[in-house]
Amino acid sequence: MALTIFLVVFGVLVIWIIAKYNSLVTLRNQVQNGWRQIDVQLKRRHDLIPNLVNAVKGFMQFEQDTLRQVIEARNAAVSAKGVADAAAKEGELTAVLSRLFALVENYPQLKSNENVKQLQEELTSTENKVSFARQFYNDIATKFNIDQQVFPGNIIANLFKFQRSELFQVEKAEEREVPTVDLTLKK
Repeated sequence: MALTIFLVVFGVLVIWIIAKYNSLVTLRNQVQNGWRQIDVQLKRRHDLIPNLVNAVKGFMQFEQDTLRQVIEARNAAVSAKGVADAAAKEGELTAVLSRLFALVENYPQLKSNENVKQLQEELTSTENKVSFARQFYNDIATKFNIDQQVFPGNIIANLFKFQRSELFQVEKAEEREVPTVDLTLKK
């Protein structure tokens, strides 16, 4: 009788270990897939930027420094390694792209140029896709990290050397600030 109880308990324990291990492997693969989804959108973004720069280059003779910064930030973002590095470099790229978009507003010929409008719309759409992909990644990475940290899953995670996943986060304090919106009608 004692042997039967021992075998049942041992069997349940083995099944639980296998199930927990498989759960952690599944989450790890989902995290990797989430990162690949971000990577696909970032590649699209990186591919669109030179086209936008070329489209505005002729009109923006006096803004060459901004165009150079956009290309440099794009090249740095393309070479990013890992989540934290990508987040930092993509943040820089977003900042210089925002400056470029603000400058485009000062050039009526550019604002009305269909090529520039289309590229801006595609970049904006891609930015939204990147945001959604980052949110999905952070959600699944958080679940993966929690499963590794809570008892008794932490035992299995440590036993099989699962590594925590990095999360995308706002790196600069100014990015956390709430923008001021003034909707008053001034005459």
